[in-house]
Amino acid sequence: MEKLALLSVWDKSGLVEFATDLVHQHGYKLLSTGGTARLLSEKGLPVTDVSEHTGSPEMMEGRVKTLHPKIHGGLLCRRNKEDHLRQARENNVDLIDLVVVNLYPFEATIAKPGVTFEEAIENIDIGGPSMLRSAAKNHASVTVVCDPSDYSRVLEVMSSENEEALSSLRSELAQKVFQTTGTYDKAISSYLAGQQETDTPDLEAISGLPAQYELSLSKAQSLRYGENPHQKAALYGTFFDHLEQLQGKALSYNNILDISSAVFLIGEFEKPTVTILKHTNPCGVASADNLLQAWHQAFETDKQAPFGGIITVNQTLGEDLAKEIADIFCEVIIAPGFSKEALEIFRKKKNLRLMVSKEGLGPGSLQEIRSVVGGILLQDKDRGRILPDALKVVTKRQPTDEEWLSMLFGWKVARHVKSNAIVYTKGERTLGIGAGQMARVDSSNIAIWKAGEAGLDLKGSAVISEALFPFADGLIAAAEAGATAAIQPGGAIRDEELIAAADERNMAMVFTGMRHFKH
Repeated sequence: MEKLALLSVWDKSGLVEFATDLVHQHGYKLLSTGGTARLLSEKGLPVTDVSEHTGSPEMMEGRVKTLHPKIHGGLLCRRNKEDHLRQARENNVDLIDLVVVNLYPFEATIAKPGVTFEEAIENIDIGGPSMLRSAAKNHASVTVVCDPSDYSRVLEVMSSENEEALSSLRSELAQKVFQTTGTYDKAISSYLAGQQETDTPDLEAISGLPAQYELSLSKAQSLRYGENPHQKAALYGTFFDHLEQLQGKALSYNNILDISSAVFLIGEFEKPTVTILKHTNPCGVASADNLLQAWHQAFETDKQAPFGGIITVNQTLGEDLAKEIADIFCEVIIAPGFSKEALEIFRKKKNLRLMVSKEGLGPGSLQEIRSVVGGILLQDKDRGRILPDALKVVTKRQPTDEEWLSMLFGWKVARHVKSNAIVYTKGERTLGIGAGQMARVDSSNIAIWKAGEAGLDLKGSAVISEALFPFADGLIAAAEAGATAAIQPGGAIRDEELIAAADERNMAMVFTGMRHFKH
């Protein structure tokens, strides 16, 4: 029985060979349009122009040619419905069994230097996506191909005469169609949004994401600006499903970044804990028997950096702690809850942002997305945990119980500090933090200097490095500052030198086998 294939493509690579096999090997009759029809005819293939098939001429400079009941009826007719088949016969609708369509190159067009708005609009394909979607919807009966790379697979499955394989391929190709048309629509939407003068660009305009990356996020709110006043910004997603603002000025772009970092950090701890962050880096962390004690120890780490910072606690914040921190200028305070008395104290500071975690301060989302040149990076969030069996003491001296406590507490903190990261701890509190330096020894020296500025003694402390010490200098500096234990991933070429340096200074050192780079 003769079958009908509709071919209308912009990218004609491989088409003639594919169409030749359809006609001579599989008994298809060809329908086509415009340049595709001319090419097939020139190559000696019998082809019927769509206008002849429908009885309607192309109109409006070719804008209307395949948008016709005889085309879409032939695609959408359900072969297992007698009513559908009857209506097709009554209206002279021939069933179309195969559709090959690829779309006008909209993205390539708008990427050309000097492209006009009119030229861009004329390269929005209407008939192509319509045919693809109709065919894909009825893929139980219609094979739909939108990518020339699939021609050989289609011919192979047709030749096998394996109905199960054909059904599976049709389903796969239909999914590809909807992915393709969705991406195509996204490109058009992004382009049109970019032509409008608005205070808040859409998601792609802000993040720099090309249209082929789908992000189904709803806009939560416009922001006054981004990191700096000359940058436009907006918040997308479900941030306010997890956090509720009780008072204070509207959140800024930087506030939201800091809040997210603070929530992930506090989620590491179960005991009463206070964390203080600035520019997404921890500058003081402590766990204790109660929040007030934890606050004093966290704040003592660095009394300068918390100015304009973020304070987070993991228990209801009460009156005693509210009184302690009321006179300190900070941007945001986050807690699972605030007592009535604490709210009364903070209410006097109208600009202070108070945030309540709706679902507890847990580990948060499982993926991280960052924009890069021409695309995005996607990775799992760093939730790696070291198991006791993975910890390896590499020095002659074993750590004491207090050193173990210091190291494991500091390891939780260090993973949230920008690389290169060095953290000094004693017990369950930080003494000095060095972040984001190009040389690890510099991070160590900054942490030592900060501890000195705060009047904190590093004697008997533990030093934590989120990535390996490449040289012994950072470890030696820590030992000279008073550290007696070190924890780091290990795995450096000079590990033996580091171990020897630790042994010479009677330090205990532990390798974790896991690093926590944070760029």
